[in-house]
Amino acid sequence: MPVTPTPTSSHSIWTPLRRPAFRGLWAGSGVYFTGNAMQVMAASWLMVELTGSAFLAALVQTAVFLPMFLLALPAGVLADTTDRRRLIGNALKVQACLVGMLAVLTLLGWAGPGVLLAFTFMAGCCTALLQPAWNTSVADAVPREDMAQAITAMSIAWNSARAIGPSMAGFVFAWLGAGWVFALTVAASMVMLQAMRRWPPKPNPETRLPPERLWSGTLSGLRYARHSDIIFAQLLRTVAYSGAGSALWALLPAIAAQQLGLGATGFGLLMGCLGTGAVAAGLVLGKVRARLGLDRLVAIGCVAFAAVMLVAAFVRVPAIVCVCLAIGGAAWMGVMATFNTATQASAPPWVRSRAVALHTVSALGSFAIGSAVWGALSTVAGLPVTLAVGAFAMISGIFLARPFPLRMGDEQEVTPVALWEELHVKGEPHPGDGPVSVEIAYRIREGEAAEFLNAVTQLKASRRRDGATLWRIYRDLGDPTRYVERFLVSSWADYLHQRARATMADQHLEENVREFLQDGVAVTTQHYVAER
Repeated sequence: MPVTPTPTSSHSIWTPLRRPAFRGLWAGSGVYFTGNAMQVMAASWLMVELTGSAFLAALVQTAVFLPMFLLALPAGVLADTTDRRRLIGNALKVQACLVGMLAVLTLLGWAGPGVLLAFTFMAGCCTALLQPAWNTSVADAVPREDMAQAITAMSIAWNSARAIGPSMAGFVFAWLGAGWVFALTVAASMVMLQAMRRWPPKPNPETRLPPERLWSGTLSGLRYARHSDIIFAQLLRTVAYSGAGSALWALLPAIAAQQLGLGATGFGLLMGCLGTGAVAAGLVLGKVRARLGLDRLVAIGCVAFAAVMLVAAFVRVPAIVCVCLAIGGAAWMGVMATFNTATQASAPPWVRSRAVALHTVSALGSFAIGSAVWGALSTVAGLPVTLAVGAFAMISGIFLARPFPLRMGDEQEVTPVALWEELHVKGEPHPGDGPVSVEIAYRIREGEAAEFLNAVTQLKASRRRDGATLWRIYRDLGDPTRYVERFLVSSWADYLHQRARATMADQHLEENVREFLQDGVAVTTQHYVAER
């Protein structure tokens, strides 16, 4: 959940919590996350009791997180283009109804493995739909310089829930049964709904541009991530880390039951140790990250989590495993919060919810798929071997740092700016007309072609990132000082959106290109739309 710290930014986790709106949303989130953690713990342990299968227990994690993979990006488009308050509210109401039905079925003894997985999946769909809108709403409640600490605070709330929720669920499960755990989850959803009503999210900026549709908005988000080196590196590293680390999370019920001989309460304690370590790490993460830097912090987190997986694989003493799980929770928190913060800080406002969604897809999608893979492998090779393979995969991810380094986006890379020229066309096309070809002609000074080409080529990434499907630079064979930049955009509406997405960094690139123009000669732009 993501800026290079400025001189006025604070590394204190308490800075955003001094703001009443953020504090209220943070508290509501904490209750909601706790309810979700209780639901997942109860569903996982109920599956173990019903079937005794490590594979089916791991599938509960898949049912929780696979919806993120399937729905997070469309949900990000909706969050960027529609009423976030209504989106969040409707998702919470539907989720409360679904989990309430699951509670009733469980209390009546009608919740078999299929019912349990189906309702867990549907509730996960609701969480997937509201998460991008909620995350960006919370980030909007603080200034940009406090965004990193606000996201870390939300991560603390989430990990506190993973510490408290399973422990609470374990006691309630042992005392009253899984049905009452699910009932408490419904109440938690209502608390978050009330927090959203009291501190509603800011509306999206008004615009006269044609509205983005779901499919085109999804493609825009994917295109942005693919052609933004910063975002792409962060997402790839997230996939590698989350997929490898899912081995421990998914197999923890089986570790508790089969290797440590613990019951529901003991399993809740193990989950609580992971969450406790994460909370402790969150309190100092800002200062540690500022001292170590992003890549070094991630490398240390990978080594620590891999070591914890090896302990869980081969140690049979519950106390030792609990201590090591707390260390693993700290490592998980440090790395995942860093990825999340970097992603949000590196995306401009128009695509920020989609960037959050893509981070969710990368983290939880790989987590869901990894959970199923590790669960299947454990049935063939056993728990120790599976966890050892997961530890090796975790260490291997460190080597991605060289080709895909991490960094926080600068403020000029996310700040919108007006374009050079007003758009003048006769007979403006219909928004759906296209493709649109844009031709920008430059007449440069003689003898500076190589330097000009180096400068203009740097525009390719921003053109492609903001909407162009094809980009090329051409040399005029009849005039060696004239060059033409051409790119295609799918429709006139997409081109209008592309123009509105320029940032201060893009403007700086344009200024570098115009330094090579002949004195008194202006850039000329022509637009062409394909005839049907």
